[in-house]
Amino acid sequence: MEAKMRIKYLVSLVMILIMVGLAEWTGEKEILFPEMTALIIGLLIVDKRVWNVKRWQIILLMSLGAVAGICLVRYSPLHYVVNLCVAFAFAGACLLISRTTLIPLISACVLPVLLHTESIIYPIAVFSMSTLAVVVQIIMEKCEIRSRLPEKTSGKSSKKEVFRWFFLLCLVGLISMFAVSTDYPYMILPPLMVTFAEMVNSKAGFRNRPTQVFLFLTTAATLGTVFQLVGYHYLHLPETLIALCIAVSLFLIFEWTGKYFAPAGALAFIPMLLPEEGLAWLPLQASMGAALFITLAMVIFQKCYLWNRAQIIYCATPTLLREYMDRRKRKQS
Repeated sequence: MEAKMRIKYLVSLVMILIMVGLAEWTGEKEILFPEMTALIIGLLIVDKRVWNVKRWQIILLMSLGAVAGICLVRYSPLHYVVNLCVAFAFAGACLLISRTTLIPLISACVLPVLLHTESIIYPIAVFSMSTLAVVVQIIMEKCEIRSRLPEKTSGKSSKKEVFRWFFLLCLVGLISMFAVSTDYPYMILPPLMVTFAEMVNSKAGFRNRPTQVFLFLTTAATLGTVFQLVGYHYLHLPETLIALCIAVSLFLIFEWTGKYFAPAGALAFIPMLLPEEGLAWLPLQASMGAALFITLAMVIFQKCYLWNRAQIIYCATPTLLREYMDRRKRKQS
């Protein structure tokens, strides 16, 4: 591993531990913002542009989403599922109006509704952590630890994009109704909604690796749940140590696979916010939700049923297995 990469991981670990340490020290769970891990992965670790957004927009949009989320919890008389849909719609509208692709905004807006968070500490924490991530990215670029990337601008949102987001909203609403009515709330965790929107709207290469995305999400959910149940609830270890174990495990997986997926980072830290009761079911429910969201994205939006057989097999095969098979072929030839 290169020295610059080690520094990136070390700085990222420190930032995660600061967030979790403050939450543990003050007793305010609202400070623990799982999507911060996704921002850290996208802004500090990955050496390319993950989201088409300006730095000041990251801070503004994430903060607006957090405020909108707690306002829905505090003042909206609507049904829980309707509030989830309104939060998702607000995030989508912000992205369309700002012409950005900062999909983690969905999590900032939906998370307080999902967890019934109404404390003003939550948007303050989101603002502070987003600002910190942006400032650290600037410092890294000035120190040449991370490549300096030119800021991009987007064109006007098209009717096609508006329709796509409306269709996404309808599907998220249907899945949310199913999850709530069947008492499977972990099927609609915010990082899963983010994954759905990313696979539909993004042009990144992971759109053609559905199996790997599913494995990333399932592994992250399992890691976070196991460390939280065994380490925190059973062994009564400090939350900062649990966060360190989760983050190190994730980074090792990223290095091993050579791939990064920001929503997996957020999903791994979700269990730290949830009560012990029913937490053991999170990996299974999250896997079900991930499978459903990914399948809908592939079938409805990417129309994978029109692909040829070779393309389907290629996309369904995990990258590591694909690379292993390629090495075998080269050795045989």
